[in-house]
Amino acid sequence: MKLTKTLMATTALTVAAGSAFADGHGNMSDSLTLVSWGGAYQKSQTRAYVEPYVANNAGLSYTWDESSAEAVAKLRAMNEAGNVTWDLVDVVASDALRLCDEGLAEELELDEDLAAAPDGTSATDDFGDLIINDCFVPQIVYSTTIGYRTDLVGDTAPTEICALFDLETYPGKRALQKRPIDNVEWALYCDGVAKEDIYDVLSTDEGVDRAFAKLGTIKDNVVWWSAGAETPQLLADGEVVMGSTFNGRLFSAIVEQNQPIGMLWDMQSFDLDGWIVPAGLPADRKARALDFLKFATDTQRLADQAKYISYGPARASSAPLVGQHADLGIDMAPHMPTDPANASNVHIYDYEWWADNRDDIDARFQAWLAK
Repeated sequence: MKLTKTLMATTALTVAAGSAFADGHGNMSDSLTLVSWGGAYQKSQTRAYVEPYVANNAGLSYTWDESSAEAVAKLRAMNEAGNVTWDLVDVVASDALRLCDEGLAEELELDEDLAAAPDGTSATDDFGDLIINDCFVPQIVYSTTIGYRTDLVGDTAPTEICALFDLETYPGKRALQKRPIDNVEWALYCDGVAKEDIYDVLSTDEGVDRAFAKLGTIKDNVVWWSAGAETPQLLADGEVVMGSTFNGRLFSAIVEQNQPIGMLWDMQSFDLDGWIVPAGLPADRKARALDFLKFATDTQRLADQAKYISYGPARASSAPLVGQHADLGIDMAPHMPTDPANASNVHIYDYEWWADNRDDIDARFQAWLAK
């Protein structure tokens, strides 16, 4: 998967938003319910394409629901009840695979439903290898990585992921997401498993046990989080020495809030985030969702999002348009997870493996937590 696109710092071009994106969509709903993750990421979405879209569509109202972490379970329940209340849902790639496989997300005609690049390159060619199925429209490449308190790690700041498990050198609490993804991969890697063998090892009961055993060496020192905002706050309050979260959250804490926090890029977990359209929407709501989707994922809008948060745009044509932070005036390229200086040792998810094994590993993780 070609997730190492360098984000060039050039002057962003301006492309007018407007009703040209309404072509072929017929009568459209005058309301839009969007589902995302909250925080700095959702704010970047609002500024980069929700507000411009609404400004060019008179009478349209929109609401945000911050339930993306529970998207699969909630869409299953809505579908079962025959009452889908969401119009567009921002999900990670592994969840998009499950939703598509279960028929809970619409299969799209990607080159018809999405805008071509400015030079005429089709959407599928522009997104390239980041297209994982016909239901998922990628927006950004982000990473889950480690932040640490620069004043609490002694004279030698951590440079490798396995510092997470080194309580002797770096004593203190850790913050980890309350889910197995990332944690089991890091645990096996730091228990001596080669990066390319991680999913083979995780495919055995013994391998899963080994991952949990490694996590068990720090379990008593872990604060488990569910929302991405928690780790930056725990770090800012000095309640943890280091912890995992999304690189955009750490960027906000470090650059925008000037917190005494450093970022560890080693074995950052690259992931994709993007939109799915829930299956079974009424015609007018589906038309509105597709109209917004075409606008929000065009070349300029994805480049614009990078002006507000340090996530790499998923379109190749967007990369040269990424410039400076809209408010801070700093070059954004060095803060991107895809920047070569930050991407020398990255972890790439096996999306198919997680789609096939997520429910089982989740259940085993919850049982392990309860011990």
